[in-house]
Amino acid sequence: MAEPVPEYESTSAESDQWAHRAALLAELAGFSLPAPSVDAAFEVFSAAAPQGWRVELVEGEIHVTPPANGEHEEMVSELSGQARDHRRDLARYTGIGLRVPGASGSGRVIPDLVLAPRGSFADRQEWHDPSPVLLAAEVTSVSMAANDRVRKIRGYARAGIPVYVVVDREAAHIVVCTRPSGDDYRQKTTYKMGDPVPLPAPVGFTIDSGEL
Repeated sequence: MAEPVPEYESTSAESDQWAHRAALLAELAGFSLPAPSVDAAFEVFSAAAPQGWRVELVEGEIHVTPPANGEHEEMVSELSGQARDHRRDLARYTGIGLRVPGASGSGRVIPDLVLAPRGSFADRQEWHDPSPVLLAAEVTSVSMAANDRVRKIRGYARAGIPVYVVVDREAAHIVVCTRPSGDDYRQKTTYKMGDPVPLPAPVGFTIDSGEL
């Protein structure tokens, strides 16, 4: 099994930012306001998060994560580059916000990589309809691996995204999920890191995982 990847450590400046924002939220909490909905709380966290931090709403829970470490970003970059080499007709999106069906209401997620026809998200919206997406991919981090392995599968399946790829750094394997149906994917195929990873239609190319 791969060695655990060291967690990102925030700087003192970032910690001060969070402390200041937390103090403001605590001050606001002293007023007689109605209890906020999850969506309202999500908007507050999104507005308060420092630049580069990721705020997602997954299965009714808000998750805030710091910028990824270098190994994570190298893997995402390599995946994106291989997609470019094989499917120049598709656009590659890193950091695009998607609205996916949640356990109740709408979830909001930011996949590490999305493949979709060019021009699919040519608007000024922050969160997008996932219907054009052909592939969503996540590279796991220690703190968010459970989301990538389990919870996000449900949202991506409900959204009808044809192919979901999980690059599991901690387990040293890659899972390709296909044939979405209801809350899950009917087919999940696991490949050892280093093996060729074929992606079925509508993606239709093979990942060279030895380069990740």
